[in-house]
Amino acid sequence: AMRAGAGLVTVGVPQSLNTALQKKISPVVMTLSLPETRGQSLSSRALPLIEKERQRFDAVAIGPGLSRNKDTLSLVKKIVVSIERPLVIDADALFAVAPAPQILLRTNTPKVLTPHLGEMARLTGLNTSAIERDRQGIAKRFAIKYRCTLLLKGQRSIVASPAGKIYVNTTGNVGMATAGSGDVLTGIIAAFLGQGIGAFEATRHAVYVHGKAGDLAAKKIGKVSLIASDLLELLPAAFQKSLPRR
Repeated sequence: AMRAGAGLVTVGVPQSLNTALQKKISPVVMTLSLPETRGQSLSSRALPLIEKERQRFDAVAIGPGLSRNKDTLSLVKKIVVSIERPLVIDADALFAVAPAPQILLRTNTPKVLTPHLGEMARLTGLNTSAIERDRQGIAKRFAIKYRCTLLLKGQRSIVASPAGKIYVNTTGNVGMATAGSGDVLTGIIAAFLGQGIGAFEATRHAVYVHGKAGDLAAKKIGKVSLIASDLLELLPAAFQKSLPRR
């Protein structure tokens, strides 16, 4: 998110892990210590503090590294229906939403969902082969039905808007199928949303520049050795190559 132009990023973190994370990411990213479960994941008791602090933030990303603790998943659902800020819903947050995606309709807050094929199967109840046969159609119908922007990740990722627009991405490569790559993309989308860009435009530009960074990394070090931190290092170059020339 910081590499994508966010002025300030704060990570909500279980209180017992706060000091360790501060040492790791300070001074670039701030932390917000929150109540935790016995398993050291975020607790639903964190909601009042998150609601109190929400005025400080222009967008919220939720999901990466969150865990599937029952109480944590309850917190996710409460955030989805109560935090009136543009939301990026990814990873374990998608797992929380999947049993009842109609909660997405509870507010008019812009929402971006970023499932890979398996997560899309869970969200829709369809098998992965059925989704593969009609990726654009299924993404479009889901986005319209649940009034969200849907990013179906994979080779030639698809972005669908709640108005039925479709964007098929042309950047990226198989080397990006590595742990943490999707988390980088979530951060870029959140940064764009926080800068006031509409959900569909923010998502399609984010997936393009994310893939561009992956292509630059593949040229530099090869697809086999590519890891998520390589994308971070090459985001500045990806932005430079993606911006209009003056």
